[in-house]
This record gives sequence, C-alpha cells and structure tokens, in this order.
Amino acid sequence: MTAEPLPKVQIKIERKTQHPWIFQKMVEWPATKVQNGAIVDVLDKAGQWVGRGIYNGHSRIALRILTADEHEPIDAAFFRDRLGKALQLRRDILKLDDVTDAYRLVHSEADGLSGLIVDRFGSLLVLEFFSAGMYRQRQVIMDVLAEMFPGASFYFFAEEHVGKQESFDCRPPEPPAPSIITEYGLRFRVAPGSKHKTGFFVDQRNNRKKLAGYCAGKKVLDLCCNSGGFSVYAKALGGAASVTGIDLDEEVIELAKENAKLNRAQIKFVQADLFPWLRDIIPNGERFDVVVLDPAKMTRDRDDVLGALKKYLDMNRLAMMALAPGGILLTCSCTGLVAEADFVEMLRRAAWQVGRTAQIFEITGAASDHPFFVHVPEGRYLKAIFARVF
Repeated sequence: MTAEPLPKVQIKIERKTQHPWIFQKMVEWPATKVQNGAIVDVLDKAGQWVGRGIYNGHSRIALRILTADEHEPIDAAFFRDRLGKALQLRRDILKLDDVTDAYRLVHSEADGLSGLIVDRFGSLLVLEFFSAGMYRQRQVIMDVLAEMFPGASFYFFAEEHVGKQESFDCRPPEPPAPSIITEYGLRFRVAPGSKHKTGFFVDQRNNRKKLAGYCAGKKVLDLCCNSGGFSVYAKALGGAASVTGIDLDEEVIELAKENAKLNRAQIKFVQADLFPWLRDIIPNGERFDVVVLDPAKMTRDRDDVLGALKKYLDMNRLAMMALAPGGILLTCSCTGLVAEADFVEMLRRAAWQVGRTAQIFEITGAASDHPFFVHVPEGRYLKAIFARVF
C-alpha cells in the first residue's frame, strides 16, 4: 500500500544551512491548509526538495527540519534510530550509567529531535515538548522508549508559554509520586510535575561535583539553591564546615530539606528573597568562603537581554560582597540568550563596582549529556564561571 503523499511547504530562499529551524518570514503560506504540527516535505524557492520535518504556521519557528534524506519517512523507525543514537551516546560513550541513573536522554536539536526533551530519572522518563509536532508524535515516541527501557513509566508536559507560542494544548497525566535518583553516590528526591522543569537539574551534575572539591572545611552559601543540589554536594561530598541554602520558593526549600536528610547532611535552608537577605547579613560582617549563585532563567525575550544582564549584575555584586577575600565564587547563567562574553563582562563590572577583583580559573557549561551541534549553537545555553575573588 502506497503511503499518502505529505503536504508540501515551500520556503522563499535556497537552503544553505544544516540548522533545523526555518522562521515564519522565510516560508511561503501554503495554498492548501496544513495542520499545525503536521509532517511535511520542504521545497526551496526553486521547488527542489530540501528536507522533511514539522510545520507550524502559528509558530515563529514555522519549520523544524528532522531529516535531509528524501527516502527517510518520519515514522516509528525514524524515532527508533534517533532515540537509539541518543541512548548510545549517554550509555556507551559517556558511560553515565556508571555514575548516575538520572540524565538527559534527548537534548532536542542536538539529538536530531527538534522540540523534544527527555530526561531519565531511574525508571521514570519525563518528556518536555517545545513543538506541537513533537507533541502529536508523543505516543510513537513513548512506545519506542518503552522498547528501550522495559518497565519504564512516563510523564510528559509543556510549559504554558510554549503551548501558546506553538498553539497546542498539552494535557499532562497525573504527576507521578516523587522518586529517588542517585548521582555520584548521593541521593536526591525528584518531583516531576512541579513547576520546576522536568524535576531535577541534571545539567549541573559535573559542576556540583567540581564545586564540592573546593568546600572542605569551608563556610558555604548556596544562593537560589532550588532543591539543594549544590548544598548537598558541598556538605556530603565536599566536607564543608557549614552550608546555608537560600531560595524564595517554599516548595523547593522543603524538597531541599528532604534531600539533605537523604544524605545525612546538616544544612541550613532558608526561604527568603536573596536581595534583602544579603543586604541584611552583609553589614553585620558575615562572610562565606564559597558562594554559589545559580538563578533561574532571566528572560526568553531577545529584547530583554540587557535587563537580564542588569539582574545578574545586581545579584553578583551582592554575592561578591558576601564572599570572604580569596573566596571561591561559582556564578551561573542558564539564560541561553545571554552570551558567555557578555556574562563575563557583567562579572567584571560587578567586581569593579564593589572594589573586588575576580580571577576566573574555569568556565564550564552543561554536563556532557547536553551536547550541541556546531551548526546549532543555541543548544549551548549554560555558563558556569568558577572564580577566586580578592
């Protein structure tokens, strides 16, 4: 039986890039209505076939190219191939199963699956959708994942702003009960279905371990501590003398306390806004040997990058003021729109404004299960700067 021909969508340009995104302004409006999220064949301005992927006339990213092989259909075999290659990287090359049962299995464009994130938490697989087309393929994706992870359970979701941008209504199932994952011998409670992404920030795994190496006998402050990842590493793995974790979110503070108990770590967690909290303790002369600053994403809007940098400046200025001379600062940005060079320049300005000198000795990013293609630099979003501050 011959398969039905796919709808065709033409672009206004020649395709001279491997980047999977084609923006709305570069796409001709289809003569015949094409459903948002449909799989389509893509033709260039001369009518030549150039790719196959997901179409969404409502989205700023109107086309997401999934394959440049005209003989490759987007079906279960396609997803089996892409997901198999993704797992091979994590399991056979990175050997992540040796250190953790929690890692990013699919990192969207970097694994050839634009619009899809999959995080593994033990036997639970959490899918996050960034495109209507990937959401439409959810059952096929979960069926293939079930073949790869027998007995796995699933949870999926899309953030509200994504649903609006992509014009789809994602209705997640009931959130699963919190589960326990292990990472470098430490244990953490993971709660998918909360408002904190897929449930745990696996991207900071290597930075947490690196940070622990600077904490022996030290007084540590973890700002924007979330569920206590850096705090637990500093105390349980790093042997810190004391650790204080600060976060505005009452829900994650409770989760952080549970994570400290799981690892028999004595940590002080405080539910507070970091700005007034720091402004209260700094005049009293309280200082820390190690300060971690890992705030949430500051903006998704290109027009607000300067505003985001101003927030980072204000935070880092106070963080440095709370740091003892010669102390270690780990400052992070997960705002993909903020370039590394601009983040470093922000840190220079923050140090200058408070009369300090920052000596950067390492800049890292997300853990290796968050790869990026050289032709899709957007996948490299996390900046983590380790600096000694005099």
